[in-house]
Amino acid sequence: MPIPSFAGLELLDTPVLICDAAASLRFVNPACENLLALGSREMLRHSLLELFQPSSALQQALSTALQQGASYIEHDLELKPQHNDAVLHVALSITPIDMDAEGSLALIELRPLDQQLKIANEERLLLQHQANRELIRNLAHEIKNPLGGIRGAAQLLEHELSDRPELKEYTAVITEEALRLQALVDRLLAPHRSHSRGPINIHEVLERVRSIALAQHPQGLAVIRDYDTSLPLLSADKEQLIQVVLNIVNNAVQALRGQGRIVLRTRVARQTTLARKRHQLALKLQIIDNGPGVPDDIRDHIFYPLVTGRAEGTGLGLTLAQAFVHQHGGSIEFESRPGQTCFTVLLPLLTETTN
Repeated sequence: MPIPSFAGLELLDTPVLICDAAASLRFVNPACENLLALGSREMLRHSLLELFQPSSALQQALSTALQQGASYIEHDLELKPQHNDAVLHVALSITPIDMDAEGSLALIELRPLDQQLKIANEERLLLQHQANRELIRNLAHEIKNPLGGIRGAAQLLEHELSDRPELKEYTAVITEEALRLQALVDRLLAPHRSHSRGPINIHEVLERVRSIALAQHPQGLAVIRDYDTSLPLLSADKEQLIQVVLNIVNNAVQALRGQGRIVLRTRVARQTTLARKRHQLALKLQIIDNGPGVPDDIRDHIFYPLVTGRAEGTGLGLTLAQAFVHQHGGSIEFESRPGQTCFTVLLPLLTETTN
């Protein structure tokens, strides 16, 4: 049971802990339980310093605050909980409080910076996407008109060469390459065309993509389902979402060279900010592979058009995926290291409300 004099701290959204001079924990509030993904009973069995991997900065902050009897603040501190692999970026504040019966205690506030960084990064990606979209649209229109002229001229030239069949090979190359570029332009313009939306089950989308991937690579590729089947429907364009997932999965398959494991995972995300709006419920879709990871030289601009790590790639798959996700009011991001790459797509669910 929490100490009665600390009861009001349970209502705070800020994660709060209280410990004594020996770092033994006396109180943790529910917000702290959520932050560390650990129950209060389990946390109270440990000292403050035992909750995290050794951190000289945390130890010094606690010692300094209690010795000097004044608040100590760290604006950006990295903490690694002992019980999982998460890395927390927090603003730390330690304030001494005097308790007649308890002696000197320390009130510790941990304000997570990850959400602020995530929102700022989402804003940056949104602006980047808008700039990319305008650039692509203008470029595609500029390319599209001359292509029609090139193809038409090649066809006229082919008729003129009726008595020179050996030269028709060259006009055929011109026509075929013009058609290939036309298809590329159509793909560039695809995100700007209107599409119909309706209530869909995300797992139908994932099963479709899974079938395609396994049909193309029946040997050596494992596509594992990790679904939350209780998820409600979402309002979306089914074909666009199939394209989003298929583009990401195709990238994973190519990185794995058809030999490896891909996990399709669905979960619910609560109280999520997407496209500057707060959503009570959102779909969290993760596509995880055990490939070599995203090359360092393209990590910062992987969603840019025509950026690819493969000589035969077009560099449009993730650009189109990002465009479609943003059109649905969602976000897409990734984390990658050798042995694991995880793309996370967040989309508003149909049953939630925004404020």
